[in-house]
Amino acid sequence: MDFTIRRAEPGDYAGFARTFTDESMYAGTLQTPYPSQEMWRKRLADPPEGDYLLLACAGEEIIGHAGLHPTGKSPRRAHAMAIGMGVVGAWQRKGVGSALLAALVDLADNWLNVFRLELTVFADNERAIALYRKFGFETEGTHRAYALRAGEYVDAFAMARVRPKSPRV
Repeated sequence: MDFTIRRAEPGDYAGFARTFTDESMYAGTLQTPYPSQEMWRKRLADPPEGDYLLLACAGEEIIGHAGLHPTGKSPRRAHAMAIGMGVVGAWQRKGVGSALLAALVDLADNWLNVFRLELTVFADNERAIALYRKFGFETEGTHRAYALRAGEYVDAFAMARVRPKSPRV
């Protein structure tokens, strides 16, 4: 493996913003082109309560990231978290997405007692959908005209993974 997975730190903001200059990153997420380093500095300096943000790094270069995010403040949704992730184009199909998702699933299942993981993925992102299915995610529905991407509205799938086994007693 030519990369490592680690927790994001506030000082990672410039490298984090740099990943979103890659079209495959912002086109596959809800981010927009021309990211502000200052916006990412603020986000990483003061992350929302309960967020877990992991980075994939090749040396000092950030090549991907993935996060677990609370689905809301209601105690009735405390068992669920949302996933967001992306890998820069040059590092796709090299195991980075699998390593990031494996780390998030391990964190959710074995350390945070998260029962349900949720995500949205653009319906035409076949590689990402295959990755999520490999980890047990199932399509639960379609969001029609979910987001604007390059001047067109694009559908997205709602996918989720319900933990297959309970923690040992």
